[in-house]
Amino acid sequence: MTEHPRDPGQLDVAKLQRRLAEFAAARNWQPFHTPKNLVAALSVEASELVEIFQWLTPEESARVMDDPETAHRVTDEVADVLAYLLQLCEVLGIDPLTALDAKIDRNERRFPAP
Repeated sequence: MTEHPRDPGQLDVAKLQRRLAEFAAARNWQPFHTPKNLVAALSVEASELVEIFQWLTPEESARVMDDPETAHRVTDEVADVLAYLLQLCEVLGIDPLTALDAKIDRNERRFPAP
């Protein structure tokens, strides 16, 4: 088993996308990683994240990370959402950071600060 860095400063999107691709390749999952399937999986994982917050008040939702068990669940679901999003970007040839940067630019023009 290969050890991977745990220091967030050593992580980047490309490295994580490579790890995800290697993980899928080692299990022969690539035929299932179509854009349609990845979008569906992304939606399911996002819904699992919503489920954690579904019946919380705004105040309770702001404190969700205070409970270690709930914090672990939230962290896992965030990771799942990000994993599927990164895999989708890889399959479609989208650089997620460039896409986000361009979207922020468009939003700044669309919604100028007062």
